[in-house]
Formats: sequence, C-alpha cells, structure tokens
Amino acid sequence: MTEAIFDSTRALNPAQLEAVQHIEGPLLIVAGPGSGKTRVITHRIAHLNQIGVYPSQIAAVTFTNRAAREMRNRLERLMGEKSKYLKAGTFHSFSAMILRRDGEAIGIPQDFVIMDDDDQLNLIKQSMEITQIDPKRFQPRAILSTISSSKSKLLGPEALSNAASGYFEEIVSRVYTEYQKLLMQNHGLDFDDLLSRTVELLKNSDEIRDKYQQRYQYLMVDEFQDTNTSQYQISREITKSHRNLAVVGDPDQSIYSWRNADITNILSFQKDYPETKIIHLSQNYRSTGNILEAAKNVIRPNQKRIDHELFTDNPEGELVFITEAYTEEEEATGALTEVQRLIEEEGFNLRDCVITYRVNAQSRALEEACIRYGIPYKLVGGVRFYQRKEIKDLLAYLRLLQDPYDEISLERIINVPSRAIGKRTFDELISWSRNLEIPPYTALQLINDQSSTLQMPFNNRQQKQLCEFITLLNNLKDLANELELAELIDAVMDQTGYKKNLLQSDEPDAEDRLDNIREIRGLATDFNGLVSKESLPSFIENATLVSEQDSLEENEQQYLTLITLHQIKGLEYPVVFMIGMEEGLIPHARSMDDPDQIEEERRLAYVGITRAQSRLYLLRSIRRRMYGMTSPAIGSRFLRDIPLQLIQTPRMARSSKAHAIKIENVVEMPRNEEIAYPFKAGDKVSHASFGEGIVVNCSERPGDFEITVAFVGNVGIKRLLNSYAKLVKSAANDVT
Repeated sequence: MTEAIFDSTRALNPAQLEAVQHIEGPLLIVAGPGSGKTRVITHRIAHLNQIGVYPSQIAAVTFTNRAAREMRNRLERLMGEKSKYLKAGTFHSFSAMILRRDGEAIGIPQDFVIMDDDDQLNLIKQSMEITQIDPKRFQPRAILSTISSSKSKLLGPEALSNAASGYFEEIVSRVYTEYQKLLMQNHGLDFDDLLSRTVELLKNSDEIRDKYQQRYQYLMVDEFQDTNTSQYQISREITKSHRNLAVVGDPDQSIYSWRNADITNILSFQKDYPETKIIHLSQNYRSTGNILEAAKNVIRPNQKRIDHELFTDNPEGELVFITEAYTEEEEATGALTEVQRLIEEEGFNLRDCVITYRVNAQSRALEEACIRYGIPYKLVGGVRFYQRKEIKDLLAYLRLLQDPYDEISLERIINVPSRAIGKRTFDELISWSRNLEIPPYTALQLINDQSSTLQMPFNNRQQKQLCEFITLLNNLKDLANELELAELIDAVMDQTGYKKNLLQSDEPDAEDRLDNIREIRGLATDFNGLVSKESLPSFIENATLVSEQDSLEENEQQYLTLITLHQIKGLEYPVVFMIGMEEGLIPHARSMDDPDQIEEERRLAYVGITRAQSRLYLLRSIRRRMYGMTSPAIGSRFLRDIPLQLIQTPRMARSSKAHAIKIENVVEMPRNEEIAYPFKAGDKVSHASFGEGIVVNCSERPGDFEITVAFVGNVGIKRLLNSYAKLVKSAANDVT
C-alpha cells in the first residue's frame, strides 16, 4: 500500500504535490475548476497516514453526500481497509455524530429526530397558530427562511429580536421562540440546529471540545467558499489547539449566498490564520483552452476574489458557440437539434450532453421539446426519491418507532392508510394531551389503558379507532427489538395495510409507488445483522440528509440531463448548453440593484461555463415567455466579456428554427445611435402604482417605447409604454 501511494503521488503536478505534503498548520488550497482538488484531498489524507497519522485522527468534511461518497471511494482505493477508520462525510452528518454522542451535555436527547423541510414548515405553521400570526399576511416559508438564516449566523430568538430592523423580524422572533419549543417537544432538530447546536456544545464544554480536538488532529474542509458561520465555527473549534485546518475552495465558485454561505470565510481566512500556507491549484484538466479562456474573461471583472491565473495543457478545441432564437421554443428546438447532430455525426451520446438554465421555469420548453422529439431526459430537481409520498409515509412510521414522541410523524401517519381517525379526532387528541401536559403518545397509551378512570373527550367510535392504532404501534415497536430493518419494513407495510392499499389501488402510479417501497427496502438490507432498534437511527438519518444531487446516480440508461446552474456545480459534461443568456435571467432581475449579487450571478455563469469539457453553447432568445407573459429580451452582459476571437456562429443554425446571428450583435449589443432611448437596462426607476424597479429592456415601438421593468416585491416584471407609464428615473443613476 505504501508503494501504491508513492507511485500515485508521482502523477501529481508540483502544486498538487506541495499541498499533499504540507503537514502542520493552517492550509488554504485555492482550487480552480477542474484542477483536481478531490485528488489532492484524498492523496493528502493518504500521505498523512503514510507518515504515521492514524486514520481515526483525520476528518474530511464536504457539502453533499455525493461528494462525500466519491471521496470515500477514492480513499478506499488508496488506503484499503484503513480508510474505514477515518471520518469523511458532510458537515451535517459530522455534526449529527457529535450531538448523538455528546449532545446530552446541552439537553439534546441521544435519540433526537432530524426534521426535514416539510416537518419544519409544519412546525412553523403550528407556531404561527400559537402566536396568532396570520399566514395569509406572513408567508410561513418566508418566516422559516429567516429563522434558518438566523441560525446559520448563530442568532437565537432573543438575539434576532434585539437585532430586528423592522416589524417582520419582530414577528419572526416570536414564531422562532415557539418553533424551538415545538422542536424540543418532538425531540427534534432541524438542519440548522445540527450545526448551531454543535457550535454551542463545543464552545460551552471544554471537556467535550478537547476530546474532539484530541480525536481529530487533522481536519480538511472541501468547498470552503460555501461554508456559513456555523460551519466555520465548528471547523475552528475542532482545530483550535493544533490549528491543523486545511481548507479547499474557490471564491469564484461561491454561488450559495441564498443558502447562507458566506464568501468572506475564504476571503478572510488568512486574516484569521496569519501563518496560513496558500497554494494555488491553477492547472485545469477538464476544459479545452478556448472554453477556459472564455470562463476567465467572464469572471475577471469581479472584485471579491482571490486572483489566480488558470491554465491548461489541453488543446484549444472548438470555439464557443453563441446563438439566438426568436422564442424559447425555438431555443429549445435548436439545442435539441444540435444534440441530435452531435450524436449522429460526431459520436457523442445523450449522457454526454447537459442543458442548464438559471430558473426552474425555463425547463418547460425543453421538456415539451424532448417529448415532441422523443428524447429521453432526466429533470434534476423534480420530485426526489425521499420526497415521494410513500417514502415519507414509511419514514414517518419508522421515525415513530424510533421516537414515539415525534408528533410530526404521528400526525402524518395516524390516518395513513385511512383508519377513520380524522383531523378533528387528532386535534382533540392533541388538545387533551396538552391539557394533561403529557405527550400525545402517552395520551394514546392512557386511552388504551382499560383501568384508566380519566375523563376523555372521545366518543366510543373514536376511542376504538385510537386504541387499535396504539395497539398496532406497540406491536411494531416490539418487532423493532426482534427483526432486522428490511423485515421491519415488511411488517410495517403489511400490518398497517399500506401494501394492501397500494395493491388494490386504481391509481396509475400505484405500481411505481410499490417499486419505490421495494427500493428503500433494498437500501435497508445494508443494515442486515442488526436488529431494527439498533439500525433505525442511522438509516433514518441517512435518508433525511440525502442531497438534491444524489439523484444523479450512474446507470446504463441514456438520457439528456436538464438541470439548473445551481445544481450543476460539482459536475462536468463533454457538451454543455447554457440557455437563457439574457438580462433578467442571468444576471437575474432580482440581482440588478445589488453589486454583490451581480458578482454572484457572474460566478454562477462562470460555474456553468467551467462544467464544459469540449463543447460550450450559449443560447438566448429575442423574446421569452416566462410566468405567463411574453417580453423582449436582450443578451446577458456576461456575453460581452467573451472576446470575439473565442466565438463562432453555431452549426445548429442550419438544421433548426434557431438562426445564426451576427456575433457582434450578441457580444457588443450595439444600439442605433440615432435613436434616443429614454431608459437603458439597469436604470433604477419608480412608478406611481408599482413602486421601485430596475429597467430590464427598452425597445422601440411605433411612436413610443416599450419599457420592461422588474419591480421589487410581488409586483414582478411589467411591460409598459413609456408615454403612459410616467416612469421616474432614480437620482442614484447619476451617481458615478
């Protein structure tokens, strides 16, 4: 094994080798796209082991289960059996492990339940009902988002209230307080709690912090540009005594501020660790020279970045294709026609190609075109496996068997399949249990206790149904102590009547739903050899923490991938089509008033471009129908950053409705100098009825001008005639 590691390191370039061989103290690896960062991380871990560091003293954390799985697979090839003793996973799984072991020190039960998105929203709605907040006036999801943002910044309800800048934050802090109470009552933690409570534990207990500092002598963090405050604090606390923190990332690929990622973590890393060793991985192994040059020119105008000059030894390859279509339907047709040509004439296959876009609404035209042409496709971000009803129902049963005090799961399945326990009965059960100050599960046991003399609010029929339900639950809990997990799933499906219900169903997807149950049962066989009581926590935790990209599993089926720019990060394809390269889409209309957001939109375009290995197509429409409205569109400002010598007119134009255009029209977007346009894209304006907004486009109309404006709030995008709109330019437009 030592010889294998030595041989493999000889294939590293000088910068990669320097990073692998850096041992002590903080290390910042600035890793450009396609520069082999995963190879560096895994080889550095193997090298640490080679020089005498025990695998159990090494931890590596990343952001998706997919990335963690790839890392573990590579480490197994490098280290063999030793790789099983190191910790490689996501921040959330790493934190969950710490809290399961030591969370009781801050009042977290060992059998806590991780609440998924639906559970969290349900609790928010309950909290709003308790605090008498009208959900029609304040959207529950907006409140949940604000709470999530606060937790990622380590702000509790009181701190949020103290920092409140308006009435909405005051409302959120009230809901936040009740939300946390309900989480505690359900023995639950949400995703943000996994991180923030771990920070709390490590900061408040010297003994526990010291234990993990001793255990993990070397910590590596991948995708460091995507960390939030909580994740950075966990990293700092774990490495505070030895400072052996190695972070890998690229500020040019920071695109998740809306998930509370903080780019300043990587930009300011050297300030926090003055002795940091900085190593640049600048050689790109993925893209052709022309694609890489296009990407470099797109990202260069950004200010918030660590300057590093990427290069590649790959051939220059094809020039970048830029074209426009009249409508989004023609745009989709043009892309698919070119996909077909690439397959028929150049030997590519469907899985070599991806079409990516800024917002989910753009997939409609693509999906319709795929169906029309008979092209199989995979829409990443559709209904995910673990979000399907039958899977969530089964997991709710299993969660209830793990923790009978989980009120969210109880509410979900108490009448699934239907057993005549309606909402009114459940509400009466909850109300009665709260009056008695006991959990609903305990209340159900009292109802089933024949010797109980308590006055109950249920009629005979209700009491009979509730008794049958708790008897069923008790039987399944007993089986959890005897059966393996796959057998327990069979018992749940059979004894609850769920399987029978699907077998007798007339619904067209009933067989697919049964197949999904079979699929998750297959996953449960990984835990064979353990009784369900022992394996349930890990199984449920894995299911809850599955990420969006985990749906992209390798299989033999050929399909065209349709995916958003945010979801494509971390992936690569021989052929990339980026559609909707227009002002208002990328950069998005909501970003135009914020320089920081414009920089993030530029990074998003850069991420999309750098996914391409050999072919890159950038498409736009002259007019686009979005959200039921057709509007004129102009090319994205990011297209202007690509030098003319890197661009060619696409061949797709000859075989589709999409048409080639003069490249200078896309890149320079000249205007007729004789026409004095009243507004230009990016102008800040105000309207008497619609309020403030940003001009997206200004086009000539007979005797008038049509102004397309993205207004703030719920107003959205409006097309207005200049002579009637009476738009007023903001004074901020004149500030230079």
